[in-house]
Amino acid sequence: MKPLIGVSSGIRDECVLSLHQINYEKISEYGGLPVVLPNLSGEDEVKVLAEKLDGLLLTGGGDIDPLLFNEEPHKELGEVTPRRDFFEIALAKEMLKLDKPIFGICRGSQILNVASGGTLYQDIYSKKDGELLQHLQKAPREHAAHFVQVEEETMLFDIVKSNKIKVNTFHHQAVKGVGEGIKVSSRASDSVIESIESVEHKFALGVQWHPEYLKDEASQELFKAFIAACLE
Repeated sequence: MKPLIGVSSGIRDECVLSLHQINYEKISEYGGLPVVLPNLSGEDEVKVLAEKLDGLLLTGGGDIDPLLFNEEPHKELGEVTPRRDFFEIALAKEMLKLDKPIFGICRGSQILNVASGGTLYQDIYSKKDGELLQHLQKAPREHAAHFVQVEEETMLFDIVKSNKIKVNTFHHQAVKGVGEGIKVSSRASDSVIESIESVEHKFALGVQWHPEYLKDEASQELFKAFIAACLE
């Protein structure tokens, strides 16, 4: 039987669900049954949904409300969607309680961290010290733009089987302080955190890049590992 995978969605014009179809196509491609999730506002609804799902794909999107990690908005903060923030964080917390697999992509990785009590850079270019790489690439989405150094003895290393992979990049926010039970599993050469994972759950992994657009073996293995975890 195919595992039922919830796929989070964005909100456009305050009332329209928005999702790049490649997100649910990748779930289907690797053996999952995707269901696009509305941004529910009821805690009881979120709990019932978490019970039904076998896994959760937290997709990319806009910025996260800094009040959720006890900061006020910086002038470079982009558009936020409070309803989406509430739903994704609430659902991520419930999935973690149930120890059900979570795979976070870009914004989704940041949501996983905030749901675990972590913090973010609201804008790495104005808040992080040192000279940074271009993290909002101007190349096509399927182009890998910079390298990531993967830590050994991490779930990510076990999946991609390499200390160094090449990734695409579309973000100006990033993980700052990791949440409870979360560790860093890779960084860019400028020290920006590129992936995080839980040390307390069977599969809770977030990557700052967008593997759904890449064709390399490492990206394929990430989706395979996620679906495999959802089948356990």
